[in-house]
Amino acid sequence: MTTFSLGDTDFLRDGQPHQVISGAIHYFRVHPDLWQDRIRKARLMGLNTIETYVAWNAHEPRRGEWDATGWNDLGRFLDLVHAEGLDAIVRPGPYICAEWHNGGLPVWLTGSMDDLRSSAPDFLVEVSAYLRRVYDIVAPRQIDRGGPVVLVQIENEYGAYGSDRAYLEALVAVTRDAGITVPLTTVDQPVDQMLSDGSLPELHKTGSFGSRSAERLATLRRHQPTGPLMCSEFWDGWFDWWGGVHHTTDVAAAAADLDALLAAGASVNIYMFHGGTNFGLSNGANDKGRYLPLVTSYDYDAPLDEAGNPTEKFFAFREVIAKYAPVPDDLPAPASTAPAFDVPLSPAGAWTDAAGSGAVAAQPQTFDALGHLSALVRYDVDLPDRNGGLLLIDEVRDLAWVSVDGVAVGTLSRTRNDRALRIPAGRTLSFLVEDQGRVNYDHRLGEEKGLIGEITLDGVAVTGWRSTPLDVTAIADAIADLLTSDSARGELPGGPTAWSAEFDLDTASDLFLDTASWSKGYAFVNGFFLGRYWRNGPQRTLYVPAPATRPGGNRLVVLELEQILTPTAYFVDAPALGVTEE
Repeated sequence: MTTFSLGDTDFLRDGQPHQVISGAIHYFRVHPDLWQDRIRKARLMGLNTIETYVAWNAHEPRRGEWDATGWNDLGRFLDLVHAEGLDAIVRPGPYICAEWHNGGLPVWLTGSMDDLRSSAPDFLVEVSAYLRRVYDIVAPRQIDRGGPVVLVQIENEYGAYGSDRAYLEALVAVTRDAGITVPLTTVDQPVDQMLSDGSLPELHKTGSFGSRSAERLATLRRHQPTGPLMCSEFWDGWFDWWGGVHHTTDVAAAAADLDALLAAGASVNIYMFHGGTNFGLSNGANDKGRYLPLVTSYDYDAPLDEAGNPTEKFFAFREVIAKYAPVPDDLPAPASTAPAFDVPLSPAGAWTDAAGSGAVAAQPQTFDALGHLSALVRYDVDLPDRNGGLLLIDEVRDLAWVSVDGVAVGTLSRTRNDRALRIPAGRTLSFLVEDQGRVNYDHRLGEEKGLIGEITLDGVAVTGWRSTPLDVTAIADAIADLLTSDSARGELPGGPTAWSAEFDLDTASDLFLDTASWSKGYAFVNGFFLGRYWRNGPQRTLYVPAPATRPGGNRLVVLELEQILTPTAYFVDAPALGVTEE
């Protein structure tokens, strides 16, 4: 039996000092058929450990519907880590942040209670049930039972959110009761208040930072006089949001900070080793006074890029690691260019015309009240006396296209803090509202989506709203089922239109779909939901993982919300994630 424990200055593996050199891979952001490839490349960079969060809302999007198969097969992921000869760190949250939808918390949970991440009894009941399910997978895979798991984290950067010690104690109790025997850790930014509030004396404190390593380790040591020093989130890159730039970090500077960490004898978890993708609608959002939804790519400027190719940072980090630990002689294959080609898009008709099919209530129903987990809800109301005027709404979450009698009159954006729009006279007022991503940080977790608060027209309340949820995945599937390979190409329609294209491949291949000549919407290949695209940038290409493609015929379905500028699908040979900061 192999043991793993905390020593006075080091982690101890079978009683011998051990430096953890880990990298983050989120299994839920990587196609399962590619897990083994990404894990192997981590070993080739010199890592001895893989870390992953567990996203509760990926496993249980609806209450009681627990899934640990396919994309959610955490057990298989950990087994692949073990088969590669690596250890594993598991961070089950329940809150993970991670720039992930709602910080990993299920919408059914956050919408049903006010006291999140606390010792409130109703919250603890749900969290305990969740953790027990995760630990059913993790416990038999601990290192002292012949598996790879060496550390388990309690909560996540809790000191930045709260200071409820009873909550942390309850999480520890359920964790130990579920048979977790490996050391338990917490992580916080190396700020005195956060380190004090975010942990307990019996938990091992670690830090999260991406620079000034010596200074941050000194702060950590002040709060924890003994035990191994560890940066369990070494930020080697950053994430992007729509309307921003593509963030990168200087390779030499990142490598120097990693060198300083390892030279100090500290253990490290590189966040991220391989970021992956926010496929589907899984992206989160930030709101620190301005709402900023995050892009589909989670490339993170990591050592392994979004498509799993080694970058300059991979080789720089490998060179640093080789100074402190054995590094395999083998190297991963260099990045290869993807097939480049273009195919015409054919219009497949309007896809958001859902007027008359929803339930009527005095006020618009939120996504949450409708139990709706997809991206869009359409709201329709009869205008009183068919009058126009100044339309005023308390808040739109997050982006609304407004029309009167089917004619577009404008948009209302949460990011722009829009609240008012002058509309013409007409019979029916319609909103098409998009949830652009749930906030994943701080105290806006779990906020409702849709049209929020009162809506007035020239100061008079507008009531009698029909609220119709639109499931974009189901719509795309239905369109694919109806399409034939010889579907006729029509005139370019206006407004939200579905488009399709067919293309042939000699073999299943990674692809990069260039969306620069489109406006805003969602793309699917062979039913696989690639994610969101938006001319707002910075991201220009969507990554198509090879397992989503097939030799022979393939089908692309695009659900465009505004206008296709050029009715062509361009596949390019490399990713284009946007301009970077100088």
